[in-house]
Formats: sequence, C-alpha cells, structure tokens
Amino acid sequence: MAPSRAPLFAGGLIVLATLAVYAGTFSAPFVFDAAPIVTAYPGIRHLWPLGPLLQPAHDGSTVEGRPLVNLSLAVSYAMSGTRPWAYHAMNLAIHGLAALALFGIVRRTLRARAPGGDPRALGLAWLVALLWAVHPLQTESVTYVIQRAESLMGLFYLFTLYAFVRGVVPDEATSVPARAGAWLVLAWLSCLAGMATKEVMVSAPLIVLLYDRAFVTGSFGEAWRRRRGFYGALAASWLLLGWLVAGTGSRAGTVGTSAPLPWSHYATTQVYAIARYLRLSVWPHPLVFDYGTTVVTGWPALLGPALILAGVAVITLAGLVRNRTAGFLGAAFFALLAPTSLVPIATQTMAEHRMYLPLAAVLAALVLLLERGAAAVVGRRPAALAIVALAGVGSAGTLGAMTLRRNHLYQDEVALWADSARHWPGNARAHLQLGDALHRTGRIEAAAQEFARALILQPSGNAIARYDLGDCLLEEGHAAAAADQLAEAVRLDPANGEASNNLGNALMALGRPQAAIPRYQAALALDPGAAKTRFNLGNALAATGDFRGAAAAYAASLRRRPDNAAADFNLGNIEAQLGDLTAAIGHYEAALRLDPAYVAAQDNLGNALFQEGRFAEALGPYGAAVRLAPGNPRTHYNLANALLRCGRAGEAAAEYAAAVRLQPDFPEARLMLRQLGAAGPR
Repeated sequence: MAPSRAPLFAGGLIVLATLAVYAGTFSAPFVFDAAPIVTAYPGIRHLWPLGPLLQPAHDGSTVEGRPLVNLSLAVSYAMSGTRPWAYHAMNLAIHGLAALALFGIVRRTLRARAPGGDPRALGLAWLVALLWAVHPLQTESVTYVIQRAESLMGLFYLFTLYAFVRGVVPDEATSVPARAGAWLVLAWLSCLAGMATKEVMVSAPLIVLLYDRAFVTGSFGEAWRRRRGFYGALAASWLLLGWLVAGTGSRAGTVGTSAPLPWSHYATTQVYAIARYLRLSVWPHPLVFDYGTTVVTGWPALLGPALILAGVAVITLAGLVRNRTAGFLGAAFFALLAPTSLVPIATQTMAEHRMYLPLAAVLAALVLLLERGAAAVVGRRPAALAIVALAGVGSAGTLGAMTLRRNHLYQDEVALWADSARHWPGNARAHLQLGDALHRTGRIEAAAQEFARALILQPSGNAIARYDLGDCLLEEGHAAAAADQLAEAVRLDPANGEASNNLGNALMALGRPQAAIPRYQAALALDPGAAKTRFNLGNALAATGDFRGAAAAYAASLRRRPDNAAADFNLGNIEAQLGDLTAAIGHYEAALRLDPAYVAAQDNLGNALFQEGRFAEALGPYGAAVRLAPGNPRTHYNLANALLRCGRAGEAAAEYAAAVRLQPDFPEARLMLRQLGAAGPR
C-alpha cells in the first residue's frame, strides 16, 4: 500500500469500528434530561432565525450557556423531530470525527518527534484512536443524547489541537507546514466554537501552548516569541466563555460557590472519582450511568485514591520539568478534569462522561508505555510494534464487545436505571428514575417500591420521591397513604402544582370533596391554564352540591381542552340536574362526537331525550348503549321503556326480560314484564 494511502486506510478502519459498536443505538430512546429537552423544549423547534437558537433559555438545563449545543439539537430536530435516530446519528458522526482528529494529532506528533519520521507513528496513532473510539467509557457521551455537549466540545478541542499541529509541524513532503496561516485560523475558530459548546474547553489555549513547548519549540518563551499573536487570539476566546458563563446564573444555583454543597466535600469526592475514572480506563466495569449526588469523605475511602493521584501527579510534574511526553499527557489529563473537579456541581458529583477527552491522554500513555516496555524486552522496535499491535487489537475487540453490551442497555430505560441502581445502590436518584421508568411502563407496584427505596436513602427534602410514591399509591387504590405522601410533597415543595392536584384527587377518593377544593384551587393558582385541574375542581364542586360552580369549572376546562369527552359528559349531567335538558343534550352529543363508545353518555343522552318526550330519538342512543354494554341491565331497561312508549310492546318485553336475566332482583323490570303479560324467570 502506498504510504500516502495508509493513513486513509487506517482512518477508515477506525470509522468502521466506531460504526460497528454504535450501529445499534439509532433507536435508543431519550433518557433522563434528554427527554424533556427534545420533546418539550421550544428552543430547538426552528432553525431560523438564529438569534433565539444561540440564546438558550436560562432554566438550568444542559443547553444553557451553550449555544452551539442548542443549535446542533435544532438541526437534529429538523431532521427527525422527536424521533431519536437523527440525534444518535449526529452524536455518532461527532464521535467519529473526533476519533479521526485524535488519530491525526498522535500520528503527526510521533512522526515529527524523530528525524526523518517515525515508522511507528501510524500504527501507534491508529491503536490510540481505535481504543479511544470503541472504549465503553465513551458510551455516556455518545449514546446518551444530551451529552452531545461533552462530545461536541471534545471534537472542537481535538480539532483546535489538530489544526494547530497542521499549522506548525512540517508537512510530510516538505520542510515547512502547508498553509500554516489558514490552519492557525481554523484552530482559533475551533477554539471559539468549543467555548460556545461547554466550559471544559477553558483549558484549550493552555494545552495548545504546552503542546508547542513540548513537541515544537522546546520552551514557553520560544513558543510565545514565534506565535504571540496566535496565543493572544486563543486567550481572547476566554472572553466569549466568560460572557456565556456569566449569563447562566450558576445554573439555577447548582454550580459554583452558590451550590448547596461544601467545597471540601466536593473536593474529596473528586479524589475518589478521578481514581475511579483511571481504573475504569483500564477495565471499564462496572460502569454507572448516574452516580447521583454521592459524596465521599473520610480517609479509609480516600487513602488509596489519594496515593494513586499523588503518583500520577508526581510523574506529571517530573515530565513537565524535563519536557517529556508524559508531562504533556498528565497535564492534559488534569487540565481537562479541572473545571468539573474544582467547581462544585451539586447535581452531579461524579460522571463518567467527564472522561471523554481525558481518556485519550490515558490511552496514549498506556500504548506508548507498552510499546517502550515491549521494545526493552525484545530489543527490536518492529517486533515491539507487532506485539503492541496484537495486544491493542485484542483489547479493542474486548472493549468493543463491552461497548455493544453497554449500548444495549440504552435501548431500555428500565434496564439502564436498574443497572445504575444495582452497581451504585446508595444513589437515591437512580431508584427515583427507575421508579419513573417503571411507572411509565405500567408497573405501578414495582415503581412504588423504588420510590420508597429512594425515600429511605434520602428521607429529608425529597419532595419528588414523595410525590411519585403518592401518585403510585393513589393509582393502586391506597388513598389514605397517598394523601399522606402527597401532603408532605406539597409541604416540601409548595410550587408543585401537580402534587396539589393529586392531593385533591386523593381527598376525593377518601370522600372529602370539601377538603379537595382548596387543593385544586392552589394548583390552579400555580397553573391557571391546567384544564385537568379545572375538571377535577368541577368534580369536587359537584360533589358538594355547588352545581353552578361545577358547571363554570367544567366550561373553563373545555375552553382550554375541548377534546375532553368526560368534561362534556359531566357538564351535561350538571345541566340536566339544573333542569336545562337542551343544554344537557348538546353536551352529551359533544362527548359522543369525541368518543362514540362512551356508554354512560349514550345512556344519559337517551334519558334526556326521553325526559323531553322525544321517545323515538331516544331509541338511537339507548340502542347504542345496549350494543356497547350488553351486560348492563339498566341499559336494557331504559331501551325497553323507550320501545314501550313508541308502541313496540313485544320488543320492549324482550328488553325487560334481558334486564331481569342479568339482574333477577330488578323489581321495576319484573313489574313491567307482569304488566305486559310476559313470563319472566322466577
């Protein structure tokens, strides 16, 4: 194979391997916080004008302060709406391009380190990029849609460095870089794009400078002397990042000094977390989708991780002093983790997606170390490279198989959260999310058990778990227990209108409509447009005898949601109760237009027509009620009455007899049979 084609072939193999391990993810559902952003967030519904797209809502969501993430989601939405395939396809494309950028960086760096080029560069770079692309640690940044923020930032970070390398490292065929100025401009633009994607990009200008010193100029002073204008432009990208971060308002108070988490607790947790990340880089099992708000304190748990980090830090410092590759890789590892390790993030103290880019430094160090060790043992570099290649390909196969299994979990949200709860059982949020997933699939009892576990793990202040548990208990018919949980949820979070509404439902189930009314009113004060709550308020008012108030509530519900057949039916009942049969008939007919199989509406329409003396017209809805509910004796009785008034005594007798067969102790039907001279069952 021609040397010029070898990199293309190697890159193609990386792309094919990446496609192979992620090909099954295109139908994976949206999980966790991706679902509300994709399905309900209005900020991604249109691609034009660009202004609103580049100014995401200040709501504490993942897209806040990250305009290019928001724009990319809007592109995916334009392609497939709320169907997941386009989101996964774009995530996969981002990851594949990032792997190719990493391949290019490592290959050109290794080749430039040796006079005349290093023949090992292609093979070693290919192994590093291949292992990085198929590693299971990457699944959270690729398959979990909303973590596109991490992978897209990673692509811009890597391309910034790749474009810089192309601009300063001589081309293969010449002694000078090709189109150096254009590549440096691209590096600057990519750095700006990364700053508009995620805050972890903050270290990119420093890492580029460190790369220049380590692999190109040999000193910071020489790097600055040659390219001070370029570094000034890179540093100016921090202004964009600072402006975007300032506009987030600390993400609703969950990030930074305003986060409700002591910095010391967060810092000790990061010691444990980084050591865990390093272990997972070598053997990625068990992976945990969500660690919740885990805090690790105390020396028994931190001694081992602290020693590991101290060792890595010493190697890094020594490498930096001596300007070795190990120093650059170690510094890149710590710099990439620094933003999420030093700034408290109360909602997520540990997360595997944070290793998306740092994993590249770890794998590069491992591959280079293995190659050097093999060379020391066998004494010949080609043989050493062959040993490393065999080990690397075998490792890539193992890692790829693990990635395939990991991606399979994302196909089932219940399985994904069950896996998190199993491997990190102290995480209350994992049990809470597992309960939500079970609830959505109709497994109410199992969901209630998970919500109860979440409350055991986090008994105080867990308003969401109490609300969810109360909701399940109400569906299971345990109204008293549901009312207790929902009342506590409302006390903990008075702004939760759904909790107030459901508390009202629990009180209604307990036969306490008077107590339910203020709960519905409180929910409506929070969300005046909630048609469901107005409907429930109408039920409570009707139960207390306030028919006019109930009619107003039903009418208001219908104005907001005119497709609610039950509201039309109930309003029809109220109008009939108030004596306005014409209005009642109109509402019954409206309910039946929405739901022709609504048996009670058919029956009550027949009743209203019967009361108006429109017996022949009543036959239609009565007959429909009998066809829809042939086992209901009352519908047969009502139809019989209408038939009798229409002079069809024989048919009426048959319907009375049917009513008696279904309900032998039906005195009115028996009486009518006797009066008609028909023999009913004894």
